[in-house]
Amino acid sequence: MFETMAKMQDEHNCLVHPQWREQGYDYYRAIWVECAELLDHFGWKWWKHQSPDMEQSRLELVDIWHFGLSELIRDDAPLDQTLAALVALPVRPTGSDSEPQAAVAAEAFRGAVEALAGQTLQAKAFPLPEFVAALAALPMTYAELFELYIGKNVLNRFRQTHGYKEGTYRKLWAGREDNEHLMEVLAEVPVSTPEYVDTLYSRLEARYLLPDKA
Repeated sequence: MFETMAKMQDEHNCLVHPQWREQGYDYYRAIWVECAELLDHFGWKWWKHQSPDMEQSRLELVDIWHFGLSELIRDDAPLDQTLAALVALPVRPTGSDSEPQAAVAAEAFRGAVEALAGQTLQAKAFPLPEFVAALAALPMTYAELFELYIGKNVLNRFRQTHGYKEGTYRKLWAGREDNEHLMEVLAEVPVSTPEYVDTLYSRLEARYLLPDKA
């Protein structure tokens, strides 16, 4: 799974720029900005009612992983250590927490995200331990990270091939963001589907073209 993600990330980065490794992209900056977006989806405002959007929160963690993985590949990090840290993630516990326990867990996750953003800014690099801690605090398993990574990677490729870099891509499809459509497509298509990546891509394209036919 890790080799698959690394290969797909390299291919996507080459789509953005064939010599992406030499461009000096500030992946750390993208990571801390994504941390802020993650907290917006999860909820942090005490002056209004907010319910965590868990699907979008997980997708934001996957976005962070795209940038972190890019840095690890570019800088020739010891990927075996990265893999060992990821596969050690705990399995999500079953059962429902009481309200006080859920509140403590939510605050712990917010703290983990802030620690990730803070260490990213301090080191101007991808802090793998803090990222793993944020995954565990949500919680999110390695298998979930892999499945959502594949889906978001396909969407990112779709964006690039439909004018994202040129500014002609439409992020809203039928009044909803493409991330929302992606989550529905992932729910429709089992990972075991033959030609899984191509199937995801074609499903996204069918939804993207629908507004033009209306």
